[in-house]
Amino acid sequence: MNRADKAVLRLAIGLGLAVLIAYGMALPAPFVVCVMTVLLLCKPGPPIPFVKGAVLAIVIGALLLAGVLMVPILEHYALAGILLTGVLLYAVFCAGARRASPMTIILVIAFTLIPVAGVADQALVSILSVALAVGLGTGVFVAGMSHALFPDAPLPSPMQPAPAPVSPETANWTALRATLVVMPVFVLALSNPSFYLAAIIKTVTLGQQASSANARTAGRELVGSTLMGAAMAAVLWIGLTLRPNLWMLMLWMAAAALWAGARLFGLKATSFSPSFWSNALVTMLILLGPAIEDSASGKDVYSASAIRVGLFIAVALYACATVWALERWRNLWYGPCGARGDPAAVDETF
Repeated sequence: MNRADKAVLRLAIGLGLAVLIAYGMALPAPFVVCVMTVLLLCKPGPPIPFVKGAVLAIVIGALLLAGVLMVPILEHYALAGILLTGVLLYAVFCAGARRASPMTIILVIAFTLIPVAGVADQALVSILSVALAVGLGTGVFVAGMSHALFPDAPLPSPMQPAPAPVSPETANWTALRATLVVMPVFVLALSNPSFYLAAIIKTVTLGQQASSANARTAGRELVGSTLMGAAMAAVLWIGLTLRPNLWMLMLWMAAAALWAGARLFGLKATSFSPSFWSNALVTMLILLGPAIEDSASGKDVYSASAIRVGLFIAVALYACATVWALERWRNLWYGPCGARGDPAAVDETF
């Protein structure tokens, strides 16, 4: 097997194990655990070591505490809290653009999801904090186990691709675009936290995806991946209605990861980018997970899912409009050569 085959198998087995752990142990917000696992398994390169993963879990815990401290600021000094959150998100996105770390999206989720949950209900903060912490730990464990089952042979030093350097101008620009995509939904979520919690996770993934999209491909990448994720969630839901149990859920999730992973890692030729397929897989999880919870609590699954899909599409359309408007503004301000007249700036950013 080549490296792409092993990466697809790691993704499928890892997501299956995450489903078995999260739903089998009835963890709070189990779909968040699955999302964390997918984000880590979509990362190229070796897995995060267990010790480093434990340290990262402690750091994430401290950041979750910082998110809780934002709650009174948002409640009593809303404008100052929103501006401070925007600055923090910009700093995280900027650092993530330079390092290309999968932890960027996890940090952004922590900085946005926890304060919004705290405004709604303090008990919800504990549930989401446990879900994020357990999700990170499960993701590190599952990624390590998956890599142990299907290890990659080390590449010779001359064959190892050197990461392309990211200029400060490019990092600042991509961070600005991602922050402007996330912040409006964050502000809306403060007005109705329970309704927009799932939308925040979706918006964070769109903000990450929008950092590499341009005006020509934004609609196809952002809206297209949202529709693809909704279609995948619908297929899995129909499959689960045939035999609804934990083992079938695990097998259906693993099958979806195999299908999307083959396109994500290049085994199947496709005109879509890897970020398209990873975002579609995450969208499937954040649509299917709440639907399972709605079904267990006796709610109308189809109407709630239709509302979520409509909200996600609206958020994706807003992200497309933001990318288009910012790209036109940049071209008018700096000219067709991008920042400081450097022709590579536009190519590097878009």
